[in-house]
Amino acid sequence: MKADLDKTDLSILRILQKKGRIAISQLGEKIGLSDTPCLRRIRKLEKIGVITGYGVQLNPQSVGLDVLVYAAVKLAESSDVYAQGFEGAILEFNEVIECSIVSGAHDYILKIVASDLHSYEVFVKKSLGSLKYVSSIESTIVLKQTLMRRELPL
Repeated sequence: MKADLDKTDLSILRILQKKGRIAISQLGEKIGLSDTPCLRRIRKLEKIGVITGYGVQLNPQSVGLDVLVYAAVKLAESSDVYAQGFEGAILEFNEVIECSIVSGAHDYILKIVASDLHSYEVFVKKSLGSLKYVSSIESTIVLKQTLMRRELPL
């Protein structure tokens, strides 16, 4: 459900997407609010679920995760039980960093990171591919990522 946001809320969100650790005083200065009303707006945006969290952005290669894979997964059965089972099972796999239900020939698209191709192969064979819910996995290895935006176009 779309939140009712005014220009000031959108300004706050634009800035926080780029600089999540900005001081409230600096943020307020940029948008023309004092600290208290600025903080009140941020808390409101958190409470209504527009802001869902704060975090650090890491370079995967700098921590040894050199392989990025998009895996298209088809379930063995089109049922709520299999979907819930699959979604619960992949929560245990730290290699899976995104999961989306999709339309078309596959049921899910997973974004997976691994240290190398051998590690990904082992993950597919011993973890993802061994789930009873999975009928097929079609992997696309990313050769080079040319764009990765983290900010939403507000």
